[in-house]
Amino acid sequence: MTSTPATAQAPARSEPPGRRPRWPRPASVARLLAAPAGGVLLYLACAPRTLWWLAPIGFALLAAALRGRRGRAGFGLGLLFGLGYFVPLLPWIGIYVGPVPWLALAALEALFLAVGATAIAIASRLAWAPVWSAALWVATEAASSRFPFGGFPWGKVAYSQADGPFARLAAVGGTPLVSFAVVLTGFGLAALARAVLTSRWRVPAAACAVLPVVVAMAVPAALTGAFASGAPSPERTVTAAAIQGSVPRLGLDFNAQRRAVLDNHVRRTMQLADDVAAGRAPRPEVVIWPENSSDIDPLRNADAFARISAASARMGVPILVGAVLVLPDGRHTANSALVWEPGVGPTQRNDKRRVQPFGEYLPWRGFFRLFSSYADRAGFFVPGEGPGVVQLAGIPVGVAICWEVAFDDLVNDSVRNGAQLLTVPTNNATFGRSEMTYQQLAMSRLRAVEHDRAVLVAATSGVSAIIAPDGAVLSRSELFSPAALVERVPLRTTVTVATRLGAVPEWVLAAAGVVAFGVALRRRRAGSTQTARDETREDQDG
Repeated sequence: MTSTPATAQAPARSEPPGRRPRWPRPASVARLLAAPAGGVLLYLACAPRTLWWLAPIGFALLAAALRGRRGRAGFGLGLLFGLGYFVPLLPWIGIYVGPVPWLALAALEALFLAVGATAIAIASRLAWAPVWSAALWVATEAASSRFPFGGFPWGKVAYSQADGPFARLAAVGGTPLVSFAVVLTGFGLAALARAVLTSRWRVPAAACAVLPVVVAMAVPAALTGAFASGAPSPERTVTAAAIQGSVPRLGLDFNAQRRAVLDNHVRRTMQLADDVAAGRAPRPEVVIWPENSSDIDPLRNADAFARISAASARMGVPILVGAVLVLPDGRHTANSALVWEPGVGPTQRNDKRRVQPFGEYLPWRGFFRLFSSYADRAGFFVPGEGPGVVQLAGIPVGVAICWEVAFDDLVNDSVRNGAQLLTVPTNNATFGRSEMTYQQLAMSRLRAVEHDRAVLVAATSGVSAIIAPDGAVLSRSELFSPAALVERVPLRTTVTVATRLGAVPEWVLAAAGVVAFGVALRRRRAGSTQTARDETREDQDG
């Protein structure tokens, strides 16, 4: 008997007959591609483009990817969708500080969508699944708009719809209802396509795909007319001006020449006064300067005080001046809008109520300093209080400084406290020629529709604009060009349904989504328990 040498190789194993290497199934590959493609389509629906209709198509792709998936798969697909949306949406975050903050924020926001997609996947087997999916999306946006550090509502689906029919729903239920309608339409389109392809016609599929569009076209005007309070006529008007002085150079160090920025706005205001005197422009009753138009504290600097006073006296009307004020402790600052009366000086003050984390202040400063030298560039701003309303020439004017316009509650507070005109003083110079300023303009247009108010956007470097209550842009400036926009706009005292309800539509929709998720989760667990019992019986019987 011979033995096999220890060094001899064992014979290769043969694969069992009919067994092939495991390749991803075509359906799985399609889902992996559909999810990020849907996110990219949602991005392409956003300003400066006017392709609002791409948003429902993007959600139709997401719906097709999520239907019937387990929660774990839903998380991954939702993450891909979120990255496909936020990575191209937010590059302006890192224009002058590198890609790390941009990609970190995009990843964080994508994680919120991943959690929401997990819940949507689990709820996708319920009847009327598109409705519950859209409600869960509203719940996801509600969470990301509040957490962490006060939230980041910049990527709300509603902000992609300034040029589309869904924007009309803002007057009824604010941005949550607009987002709900867009997502519902997208998921309904997916359900309708599935019904057609499988020859299994379902009334819910058709209703979810078509009804939101019909409602957006017909219902808002009727509801607003029936339930809005206040008398819209006789209509008062005001001639208002937005000044864009521009900045000496791009980048984070634009404000190193603070005096030059202030002088630019004084100079452009003086030119407007000359145009008015020569009959080339109508005389404004109020003038709006941008955020940071005076980074020199005019309450401490006599020269800045004198320059602004000269501009106000020359115009003969009050100017709303964006200024950085040093607080009494000498260390902290306030981002303020000052009412500067001709011949008097500053008489009222509105401080920014929600300051920007990682820009105007830095949470966990010592920790983040370990990773980036840019941590020391973050400011020491503190938030202000109050209703966000000042009096300009006897007119109650709402003030949403820069990114405050993205927050539902802040703008709503201003209108509830009597604002007849809304202003958005903003400084976009640190974001160069990116899409950021156009995205912010789309938000301002949606706020005009939501609250039935004209909106004046005054930006240091552009884009400045004057917006009618229906969201139409009456005039706008170019980037990095001094400009003075003057338009006659209505002063409204009506209160839309959205203003009256405030956050109620958001909470109702979010609660409906969470309840539906709970029902789906309970059914799933009950099904798993029953399956386990059946398997146990089979083993016992065997």
